[in-house]
Amino acid sequence: MPELVRLYIRNVLLGLLLAVCFTALLIGFDVANLRHLTLETTGGWLAILMLVVFNTIVFAGVQFAIAVMRLAEPEDRPRGGYRAPVVTGEAVTVKAGAASRRR
Repeated sequence: MPELVRLYIRNVLLGLLLAVCFTALLIGFDVANLRHLTLETTGGWLAILMLVVFNTIVFAGVQFAIAVMRLAEPEDRPRGGYRAPVVTGEAVTVKAGAASRRR
């Protein structure tokens, strides 16, 4: 199996684990009265299943995006904006002219 496919499957499983934990915390802490809505109604299991599936999609996507971005090779060349200014030690004459305010 290619390495990228294994990476994707691993991140989907990690996203599933995170989604199950997140959904359990949502129901456990009774956020927005979800415990009553999911456990006391007849179609509550469907709501729990949808929460797990859609959170799995979100968390797996984020995990895979982070993993792919970490695959990039680090740049060894210096970046712009971090160079020290050149100091020559010579005095420079600067003319500052202003218009006269007298009429």
